[in-house]
Amino acid sequence: MAFLQSAVTRAGTFTGRKGRLPYLLLLPGMLWLFTFFILPIINLAGTSTQTPVLGGDTGQYVQTFRLANYIDAFNAARPQFARSFIYAFLATLLALAISYPLAYAIAFRSGRFKNILLVLVVAPFFTSFLLRTVAWKQILGEEGFVVPTLRALHIIGPQATLTASALAVVTGMTYNFLPFMTLPLYASLERIDPRTLEASNDLYANGITTFRKVTFPLSMPGVVAGTLLTFIPAAGDYVNAAILGNPNTTMIGNVIDSRFFRIVDYPTAAALSFMLMAAILILVTIYIRRSGTDELV
Repeated sequence: MAFLQSAVTRAGTFTGRKGRLPYLLLLPGMLWLFTFFILPIINLAGTSTQTPVLGGDTGQYVQTFRLANYIDAFNAARPQFARSFIYAFLATLLALAISYPLAYAIAFRSGRFKNILLVLVVAPFFTSFLLRTVAWKQILGEEGFVVPTLRALHIIGPQATLTASALAVVTGMTYNFLPFMTLPLYASLERIDPRTLEASNDLYANGITTFRKVTFPLSMPGVVAGTLLTFIPAAGDYVNAAILGNPNTTMIGNVIDSRFFRIVDYPTAAALSFMLMAAILILVTIYIRRSGTDELV
């Protein structure tokens, strides 16, 4: 009897330890998130409602819980907000149009070259984001091959340029975030059972119908994931606008950067950051629910 009681006690202790194990494994990650995400967010929220110290030096602020900072910040940066989401939307559409055929070819038509093509897709990550953007400034500049070619074909005028324009900004964003679109699409397409496509052909569906009714719906998780991974960082990007754009193509990221590090207007910068996060969160939630992939939320 004593032996049985001892065995039951040991079993209960083991079960209790096993039940606590997942939480113990989560603890380092939760501490990391709390320290480097939750606390900075709380600090940013507090900063967004501060006001300058009367008679104080530049950069000195006191907590007054002034919520009107959000209204003032939005009114001051309304064009940049709209421009950021328009550019991000265009870059996402272009990335999807380029990446889907590429991912489809890698998944179904690449054969033994599949691994090589995947390496080529991620190869730009081996180079600095900043250097890739500077390279596009040279490609689209007078010393590149794009402008002389377009002039020779009489597509643009002899004095027209591509740098310092909205086209250059969107082009740079599309290129820099292209792998974020391609890889989720490939992962989703690669999981499609080829027998499903064969069954569609057996039912006398042509290639377009098969793609519209079978391939694209089955790849929707990859489409949603890729568009989110592209749109979210693109909306907050400021490097492409700073290097490839001009004062008329400034995005909200450039305004936040300027408010933080040049003007030293911390409350406005913090308020703009919060509004950007809130706007992206709302748009992403609506998009996911409309696309029928609520499990990604």
